[in-house]
Amino acid sequence: MRHRPGDELTALWHDFPSAAPFWGDIMRMRVSVVVVAGLLALTACSSGKEDGASASDSGPADAERTVAVPEEHEGDDLEAAAAVYTSAYFAGDAGTAYGMLSARCREKTGADAYAALVKRANADHGPDHPATDVRAEVSGKAGRVSYRVQGLPEFDRRAQPWALEDGGWKYDAC
Repeated sequence: MRHRPGDELTALWHDFPSAAPFWGDIMRMRVSVVVVAGLLALTACSSGKEDGASASDSGPADAERTVAVPEEHEGDDLEAAAAVYTSAYFAGDAGTAYGMLSARCREKTGADAYAALVKRANADHGPDHPATDVRAEVSGKAGRVSYRVQGLPEFDRRAQPWALEDGGWKYDAC
């Protein structure tokens, strides 16, 4: 009998029929890898500017597109932060209120002393004093907030300083 190349594989294949699913899985995996690689290549090629410029004209590869906040909404996040801080302060929620202090203010006031202050405000005035008429002005990483405290005009604030730290607004009037 004459020996032909590949006879060993044919004999092996017939002797171990359970190997058939194994080889089929390998082929499916190879096809999947090729398809995924092709899709990734197409995605990379189509990530240029919409005005027809090529991808190489769009700046550094890791640059992110940014959207300017409309001027009428520039202080929205700061207004929300001031409202949350005021509510936490009068509710006696020392953890939330202290967490909203700037790093500079946390250095000046320890967590325990601040917790006592917040608990005292809650005991003296109660929890239901939300900030109203909140208005904010933002300039880079600094902001100023003016607001009224419902039922407690002695706590109304004008141009209270806030600082943008780690992506969030922090109370900085210490």
